[in-house]
Formats: sequence, C-alpha cells, structure tokens
Amino acid sequence: MTGTDAPAWPQCGHLDAGERCRGRRVGPHTACLAHLDGAERAAHLASLTPGADLDHRGTPFTQSLLDELLAPLREPGSGRARVGEASFDEVRFTGDAELEEIDFGGFCSFSSAVFGGGLYVREVRTGGDFRLAAARVAGDVWLDDTDVDGDAWFYEARIEGALRFCVREVGHSAMFEGMTCGDAYFSGVRMCGVASFDGAVIDGEASFDGAVFEEGAGFEKVRIAGRACFDGTHFHRNGARFDGADIDGDMLFAEAHFAAGATFDGATIGGDLSFSGARLEADVGFRRAVFRRTARIGPLVCPGTVDFSHAVFGTAVTLEAAAREVRCRQTRWASTAALRMRYAEVDLSDAVVEFPVTVAGRPRPFVSPEGEAIAEPGLTDERVRVTSVKGVDAAHLVLADVDLTGCLFVEAVHLDQLRLEGRCLLAPPPAGPRWMRRRTLAEEQHWRATRYGGGWTPAPPGVQPHGPGVLAPVYRQLRKALEDGRNEPGAADFYYGEMEMRRHDDAASRGERTLLRLYWALSGYGLRAVRALAWLVLAMTATVLVMMLWGLPQADPDPVSAGTTDGRRITLTTRKPEPVNPKGPYTKRLSTARFEKSVRVVANSVIFRASGQDLTTIGTYVEMTARLVEPALLGLAVLAVRNRVKR
Repeated sequence: MTGTDAPAWPQCGHLDAGERCRGRRVGPHTACLAHLDGAERAAHLASLTPGADLDHRGTPFTQSLLDELLAPLREPGSGRARVGEASFDEVRFTGDAELEEIDFGGFCSFSSAVFGGGLYVREVRTGGDFRLAAARVAGDVWLDDTDVDGDAWFYEARIEGALRFCVREVGHSAMFEGMTCGDAYFSGVRMCGVASFDGAVIDGEASFDGAVFEEGAGFEKVRIAGRACFDGTHFHRNGARFDGADIDGDMLFAEAHFAAGATFDGATIGGDLSFSGARLEADVGFRRAVFRRTARIGPLVCPGTVDFSHAVFGTAVTLEAAAREVRCRQTRWASTAALRMRYAEVDLSDAVVEFPVTVAGRPRPFVSPEGEAIAEPGLTDERVRVTSVKGVDAAHLVLADVDLTGCLFVEAVHLDQLRLEGRCLLAPPPAGPRWMRRRTLAEEQHWRATRYGGGWTPAPPGVQPHGPGVLAPVYRQLRKALEDGRNEPGAADFYYGEMEMRRHDDAASRGERTLLRLYWALSGYGLRAVRALAWLVLAMTATVLVMMLWGLPQADPDPVSAGTTDGRRITLTTRKPEPVNPKGPYTKRLSTARFEKSVRVVANSVIFRASGQDLTTIGTYVEMTARLVEPALLGLAVLAVRNRVKR
C-alpha cells in the first residue's frame, strides 16, 4: 500500500501541512494515539490492562509514546508487559524504537513500518508471528534473547544497518526473501520450520554460526558482499540450497552438519570454501558455479556425489575431497588446480583444462586446522578412480597415483602430452594362459568383452564400445606420453596394445595384418623375451635334428691327392670328394658324435659364423636358413629384454 492509498482502517482526521494522518483512530475518538489530546490519551491508556490487543497501524510513534502505551500493560510484579495481538503496520517511528521485556500472546506486526533509527527488541516473546515485512529501518535491527512461537516475516524489509537476529527459536517458518541489510547475524538461532533467504541482499558479512534449520534453508539468489560463515550450522531434513547465490567473500562450513543434500548450482563464490570437519550425509552440487577468487575448497567429506559439472574456476585452486564420486563434467579451469582426492570416482568428461591441473590420490586422511584426522564415515574403498577423460585436451592434465582401470580415453586430444605420475593402475587381461599379463585400457576391455565374452569387463550402460581402429591411436599417444617422460618400460604395454589393435583392425591390409600376426607369434611384438627364446630353442632343436638326420655326411670326406713326375718335378692335385648323404636307419644317425657336430653347426649359425663342417646339400641349405632365422630370433629376445629394462 502506498502513502496515497486510503488505509484499510478508520483513519485519523488530523491534518499536518495539508496531508491527513494515516494513523488508526483510537476507540470512539477521531484521532490516532499520537494526535489525541492529553486528557483523551490518558483516558485511553487508563482503560488498558495486561493482555490487551493493540492496533495502532499507520500511527506516528516516538519512543516516549511507545513507553506510555506499554506502561499500563506491564505486570506489577515482574515488570514485563503482557500484550495480546499487536498490529503496528505502517507506523512511522522517529528515532530508535526499543521493545523490551514484552510477552505477546499473539502476533506482533510491523509490516511496512518506517523507522527513522534502529529497532531493538530484547527479551521479547511472541505467541504468534513476528512481522517486519516490507519495513524500512534507517539503523540496525537487533532481536536479542527473543522467542518467536509463530513465523518470522522479514521479506522485502530494507535495513540500512546490521541485522542481529539472535532469536533463540522460531517456532515455524522464517521468511527473509528479498530482504536488504548490512551485516547479518543469525548465530545460534533455531528455526523449526522452513527458512528462506531467497533473493536477500546482505551488504556486509553474514554469520549463521551454530544455527539450526530443522526443515532446511533456502539461500537461492542471495547476495552477500562479505564473508558467509556457517561454522557449526545444522541443516536437517530438506538440506540447504544456495542456487544462484553470489558470495563475494569466503564461505565457511567448519563442523557444519548437512543431514540432506546441499546445492550451490549457479552460485558465484569469491573466496575460499571450507568444509573442515563438516558432516555431509548426502550429495553436494556445484553445477554451473563460478569460483572467482577461490584458492581452496575443502576438505570436503561426503558419502555421496560431489558435482562440479559446468563449474568455472577463475584462479589457482586446491580442491580436497573424500567422496564416493566427484563429477567435473565440462568443468573449466582458467588457472592451475590441484585436486587431492580420496575414495572418489572422478569424472573429467569434456572438462576444459587451460592450465596445469593435477588429479592425485591422497593416501592419508585429511586433517583439521588443529592437526587432527578428519573422520570419513560411509567411505570404504580408498582407491581414487578416474572414470573418464574423454573430450579433454590433456596437454595440461596430470594424473598421479590414481586407478585408471575404468577410465575412458577415446575422444580425448593431446594424450601424447598427458602426464602419468606415481602408480597409475590399468586393467589386466583375464587370468589364464591364453592372455599375456599387461596393462589394458578400459575401452579394449569393452571391445574384447563383445568378442570373447567372459573374463573381460563389458561396457557399462550408456557407453558404446569402440573398435580396434579407434583404440590404436589412443594407445599410440599414451605410449608417446610415457616415452617422453623417460618411462619406456612403462610405455611397453601401450605399444603392445597399439600393435594388438592394429592386428585386429579389419580396415588394415591383409599383408600388414599377416606381418603383425607373425611379429606377435614370434616375439609378442618384440616385448616377450620368453616367447622369442622359446622359438629360438625350438628352431635350434629342429636344426640339430635335421643336421643329424640329413645334414651331416655319412663320413667326413678325406682329401685325395694325385700327381705326375717328370723326373725332376712333381705335380700334385688335391681333390676333396663330395659329401655322401647318410645311409642306414635313422636311429643309427642319432649318435653322440653326430649330435656334437650338429650342435657346433647350430651354435655358430646363431652368431652368423660358418662352422666349417662338411655338410650335405640339405645341410648346407638348412645352415643358410638357420644363419638367417636364428640370429633374428635372438635379436628379438634381446630387444624384448631391452624394452623392459631401458630407462
């Protein structure tokens, strides 16, 4: 209601500078309490007794007039005023207004009132609501040692000074929507109903230390120019909502308790966000939040999900969290960041990493400022598992001491610049003699599960398996990343995975796939020394056997010399007979002497030397083949050992 509208009550007939007073008439009189003459006012006040209702809407008040009004309502013994229902809507107070030691049996309303100074309420109790909705206060508003059994209505109030709401308990709802004030203090208050601060503007700091919100609290689109302190605050049942809030300073939740979820979706936070010792029993959401100057978040212990999807970090930040899951989907880091995690599954899908960002598993519990370990109830698996980096430009990403067994790498770019530090685990193949022990990507596990079934990990719901043609470049880039980090033995498994994907790629030519199959069969792509040595021993054994059966002659041929003499000169010609193929049963050829000669031939072949042994035609060709194949197998074995030990 504006000042020009006719009030909804009998209006005072007093004229001041040609303008009619808006105060409510008192009883049979034509004037409000402020404009009654002395005798009329005295008569009216004398008619009041403790417990009477008061209705002085629109009346201009001073502190002295208020004291006169309350004097006949005070009990002689206690000195406390006892009022029924009190309506002071649209009153105009000159100077400060003080209400002390008053018991209201019903509501006490100052809706749309105007105070030229401050409003100070001390040791007051209302059996109904306390209303200051749409009021204008030029100074502070203090409510000390006060109880409100009904609702507290402060919506759209304009308080130029500080609000000190030190009420012991609000029996029902507390509405502060759209309120404006300087500093705000709600320390220790207990609000039994819904509390709403949606759209409130606090031009200083806000303190809710030790407050209890039985039905949760809403701070949606609230704006706080300074620090917001919720140390020791309890949010029961419906949790806390800070969606769209704009906090220019730090937000402190040390030792706070969230029995239900907490959301900060779309909030803007200018300072640090501390959850040291806080107890969270449900999920926490920071979707689309903007952290302008936040240098530290946490330690945050949550048995559920902490969601930073679409959030933006404007400055260097350290994030410490122990949670079941931490989501950073499409999160943007415009500066360096260190994510120190415990227990969590970390999802970095489509995150934007403009500066170095480290995701590290922390082996020890977080500690409070006092140096004590922070409890982590509801969390059991201490592994930190990164589940996805797809869509990420990994040029500035560092993963340290994390589990990558289920991590999705496909669609990430610059994986060749990804840094893997510490002990980063990858999934092994199924146990058994069929599969070689190595580290595999989750996407290979998904593809092989569709092809071979049991033992391989199938793709989770919503994840499309990718074929070898897609996975080969991923393995190649990860291999290069480890090689650039001087970890060539660690890169060997990625090289093996790359070659496996090329061998199974249907888009590759038949010749290429045949060569890769041969390379795999002989030495496991130059990485399986035992396999190459086994083939070498098999080849040498076969060569020895062939030499004993067909390669060595029946007997070593002796040179034969023939010559002529003319009396004074002798001419000799020495000729070595052709080796004679062995004859007789095979068992006769498998003698110790022939075995010793065959071993000598094979041993020399391995190191590219000719044995000098007389051989049959078959033996000659077998030796030539052995001198080509067996050194190659030995070289593959040496290469495999080198690839596993080189630094």
